[in-house]
Amino acid sequence: MMENMTHTECERGIAALEDALYAIGGKWKLRIINALRESGKKRFNELQRLVKGISPRVLSNELKELEMNGFVKRIVHAQSPVLVEYELTEYSDTLKDVLCSLIQWGQDHRERVKGMLHT
Repeated sequence: MMENMTHTECERGIAALEDALYAIGGKWKLRIINALRESGKKRFNELQRLVKGISPRVLSNELKELEMNGFVKRIVHAQSPVLVEYELTEYSDTLKDVLCSLIQWGQDHRERVKGMLHT
């Protein structure tokens, strides 16, 4: 398929890939999305416990970027003390197939690498 692309189509494809990686790339974004997808609405500290190894500062920055890109919604409950929760938006559902494909690919790749090590 890619070998039949024109130069312009190839450039557009690369630009689209760069946009996708900007929105969901990095070490933490898909982990945060997947944690919220599996467990539902969570407070900051609950989310930090679910996403092993992430620092509070990094989680805060990643949540801001995910919110800016429309994947996560921040809900502030006006009470004392203020309660803040994070949940996925409907738009985050557009990543379902991407997540499932990456999970399957990761499982297949792990098995392949384990097989190569035992050969």
